[in-house]
Amino acid sequence: MATHPWWTAAVVYQIYPRSFADSDGDGIGDVPGVLTKLDYLADLGVDVIWLSPIFTSPQDDNGYDISDYRAVDPVFGKLADLDRLIEQAHDRGMRIILDLVVNHTSDEHPWFIESRSSTDNPKRDWYWWRPARDGYAAGSPGAEPTNWASAFSGPAWDLDETTGEYYLHLFSRKQPDLNWENPAVRQAVYSMMRWWLDRGADGFRMDVINLISKDPSLPDGPPIGGGPLGVAWEAVVCGPRIHEFLQEMHAEVFAGRPAPLLNVGEMPLATIQDAVLFTDPARRELDMVFQFDHVTMGPTKWDARPAKIADLKASLGRWQEGLAKIGWNSLYLSNHDQPRPVSHFGDDGRYRVESSTALATVLHLHRGTPYVYQGDELGMTNAPFTSIDDYRDIETLNHYAYDVGVRGQQPDRVLADLRKVSRDNARTPMQWDSSPHAGFSTATPWIPVNPNHVEINAETAMADTGSVWHHYRRLIELRHTERAVALGDFTMLLPDHPHIYAFTRQLDDVTLTVVANLSSSTVELDLAVGGELLLVTGGVGTDSTHLKPWEARIYRRAVG
Repeated sequence: MATHPWWTAAVVYQIYPRSFADSDGDGIGDVPGVLTKLDYLADLGVDVIWLSPIFTSPQDDNGYDISDYRAVDPVFGKLADLDRLIEQAHDRGMRIILDLVVNHTSDEHPWFIESRSSTDNPKRDWYWWRPARDGYAAGSPGAEPTNWASAFSGPAWDLDETTGEYYLHLFSRKQPDLNWENPAVRQAVYSMMRWWLDRGADGFRMDVINLISKDPSLPDGPPIGGGPLGVAWEAVVCGPRIHEFLQEMHAEVFAGRPAPLLNVGEMPLATIQDAVLFTDPARRELDMVFQFDHVTMGPTKWDARPAKIADLKASLGRWQEGLAKIGWNSLYLSNHDQPRPVSHFGDDGRYRVESSTALATVLHLHRGTPYVYQGDELGMTNAPFTSIDDYRDIETLNHYAYDVGVRGQQPDRVLADLRKVSRDNARTPMQWDSSPHAGFSTATPWIPVNPNHVEINAETAMADTGSVWHHYRRLIELRHTERAVALGDFTMLLPDHPHIYAFTRQLDDVTLTVVANLSSSTVELDLAVGGELLLVTGGVGTDSTHLKPWEARIYRRAVG
């Protein structure tokens, strides 16, 4: 029997520490808080915990702006707390992967402080520095070295008064981009990664890792809407040396280590063809990638139209087919940057439980490794924020300021769109119980708790065998016990049906058939299915000819 990587049968649980559990009563989640919930995660059955950044940071972008890669930020605890978390997770059979943010650092990182000190500092070319555009005075409109727009609104270049030159930041102005063309930068990153693996970390989730190789000529990008700013992505996404850099990283950091690791790369705008190359085991780059094809459909900050199930099915189906023979899919519907899946793709009102479980069923039965974002196993919903003062996310605040202050949009209209897509939808505190702060903290949390925590919380869900939580537990158990879930071939059924999502997973003599009605109306099931009914959302009493709103079923048939 062929040996397959351990992570093919694993489920990863993402923790956003700031919003997970607060142990010291300051309103901010922390590493000791995560420690108190390890048994909860073990009961759910997850195999891997992915921690969003807990490193020392000014917190301009909630920890994705790192000023010390080898220290835990005091707001999250101490290095000894993280060591203890890794040890106790391992004791429970769970692994820990850390968030690797190395496309950029904080502008308060010692590397950048040195880099900006003078044009001849040894670390000057550890970052991307350029003089003003020819014919322009530094600081004048249009003087930026390129027309690139930042992902967080405004130009991607900031003038530093010390030397009169501009530095590149594809995200916040406090997140200067590292220059991976410099081999000293790469070696410093690899040394840090080895240090964490030596402390017991089991791998990394690599933030926007496909942006680390940039076209050194830094060409202008296509204009955005006829304005002065242009798109940077053509010059920075999957750049000319990206595969070289990742293969070097693998050789320098991961090769020869006895412990099984997991390394997944976040890759905005990556194509299926890119992912095949990145995840081909023979190339020794990454185990899997996070692509954005399916989560960028539906409402965005630029387009409030809802997601269509037909589009979701077509997107996931393309990726299943594209990585069927070479490579591996990561399976997710949400994370710390996305709205809640039940609000994005489901019905978070009348059919909140049903649509949460149906979406989970469809996702977890695909070929790939599923990722559960904290609270999705409870069916947590988007936040009902009514004021810009409720928001904390830099992307959201910058977008609001730009749309209202620069584009002249009506504040109510901008807020209505942000309620659907803001990253803060995923960052409200974890809902542990019905107490005033949802059991997250004894103090007022850093961001408001969703008021529906009175009904939607872990304590209530774990006591109800028909809850979203117990359905997730059963899906995870099924992946652990039925090899066809992890390794079976994927075949889409009824590809053109607007509401039914159906497919098979086949391995040797076992065929699993998944049928799900991803709509809020009863639909006719014009598909012959048979075998043992393994799992169904909404309980028993299944009508073989119809699917109730948001009903999902898994059948198993074995030949011989």
